[in-house]
Amino acid sequence: MTSEPTPRAFIPLSIAVLTVSDTRVLADDKSGDTLAARLSQAGHRLADRDIVPDEIVSIRERVEGWIRDPAIDVIITTGGTGFTGRDVTPEAIEPLFEKRMDGFSAVFHRISYDKIGTSTLQSRATAGVAGATYIFVLPGSPGACKDAWDGILASQLDYRHRPCNFVEIMPRLDEHLRRGAAATL
Repeated sequence: MTSEPTPRAFIPLSIAVLTVSDTRVLADDKSGDTLAARLSQAGHRLADRDIVPDEIVSIRERVEGWIRDPAIDVIITTGGTGFTGRDVTPEAIEPLFEKRMDGFSAVFHRISYDKIGTSTLQSRATAGVAGATYIFVLPGSPGACKDAWDGILASQLDYRHRPCNFVEIMPRLDEHLRRGAAATL
C-alpha cells in the first residue's frame, strides 16, 4: 500500500524581473507586466523590476547586483535572446552562471514548438544558477513569458510540486562555494 506524500505549505519567493530593451519603458512593458502579474498571482513577491538597454555591461551590472542581494531568490529576464546584433542577453548573463540549466532551454523549446513551430529556433532562452540565485533568460514576447511561466516556472518555483522542484534544493545551491571556503581555512 502506497501512502500519499505529506502536503507541503507554499513558500513565497522573492523574484526580480528585468526587461532588456532599447525601446520599452515600464508603461509599455507587456512582457515584464506578464511576468510580474503571474508571479504575484502565484503568491510570490516581486522583489524588484527594471528595464535596461540591450548592452552587455548594463545587463550584467543589474543582474550581478541582484545576485549579490540575499533578499532575491530568482531573477527572470525578458528580451535580447534573438540573433540580431543588439540581442546580447545570453552573452551578458551566461558567463555569470556557476551551473547551467540545460534542461530549461530544452523544455522551453518543446513548449514553444507546440505554439509557434520551428520559429522557436529563433530564441536562445537559457537558465542557470549564480550566487545561489536562479536566473531564467526568456525571449521578449509576452507569449514566450507566459509559456515559460505557465509551462515551467509556476510548478518548479512551487515547493508543493512533486516529485521535485527548485525550491526544495535552494538551501543547498551554494554548497560548492561553502565547501571551497572551508577548504581554504
